[in-house]
Amino acid sequence: MPLPVEAVERLESAKALDQSAEMLSGLISKAVPPGPIKDLLSGTYIGHPVHPMLVTVPIGAWLSVSVLDFFGGKGSQDAARKLVALGALAALPTAATGASDWSDTLGAERRVGLVHAVGNYAALAVYGMSYLARRKGRHGKGAMLALGGAGLLAATGYLGGHLSYAYGVGIDTTAFQAAPEEWTEVAREEEVVEGKALKVDVDGVPVLLSRVTDRVVAIFDRCTHRGGPLHEGRIDGDCVVCPWHGSRFRLVDGAVERGPAQTPQPRLEVRLTDGRVSIRRTEERALRSNPI
Repeated sequence: MPLPVEAVERLESAKALDQSAEMLSGLISKAVPPGPIKDLLSGTYIGHPVHPMLVTVPIGAWLSVSVLDFFGGKGSQDAARKLVALGALAALPTAATGASDWSDTLGAERRVGLVHAVGNYAALAVYGMSYLARRKGRHGKGAMLALGGAGLLAATGYLGGHLSYAYGVGIDTTAFQAAPEEWTEVAREEEVVEGKALKVDVDGVPVLLSRVTDRVVAIFDRCTHRGGPLHEGRIDGDCVVCPWHGSRFRLVDGAVERGPAQTPQPRLEVRLTDGRVSIRRTEERALRSNPI
């Protein structure tokens, strides 16, 4: 087993981190409850997680510093110092979005995410010391500190990638769920009541049925944000509210009314025939039915 994988597996089972992680997550959740600020940090308004977009700025700035330090000559010292400052400034909103996303995690992903965050804060501190050394004219020390900061970035970047690609943090949790292409009977029409959620399973995929005025609607039951069971949430007018993190989706089309979810709930076509409810997936969803 590769050494980095073994190290991450140890972090996954490091329950000693749980108390600190729970306390910190609770503080973040209180400071940024569901609402406009949480939506801004999560990327609800643009339909895409903000954190992975922002990380490119401090990483790019800070790694460019080392390129200038070792290949740019004395004429690039001022530019290198300014890049250190730019990376530090860009790291602040990046850290805020990451903290917001992390507060919605649990278990192994929360432990790994905590170490990822601490490592990034350490990198910020090292680059801060590099900036101060450069301000004092100690460019050699500043360059060595920046090199150490780059090493920390490499380690924390590995953990960040693991959070996304191994745990699926920030990924649409319904991406590889596929309802049937053909009309499939799932319930009796009388079972679908306005103001209530009815969960049905279609080929192993949980689907939420409800009624909006005289219309029967169907969306995927697994929340696109972190996989919460929407049928256990509450119906609020023409929307359903996720019981885990409070994301709010329109029942008619699955659109996100409130985050932290960024991706709409996949909807399904509904047909009523002789008092029976049948559903099938929409054509656009067919493109995502196969993970291969």
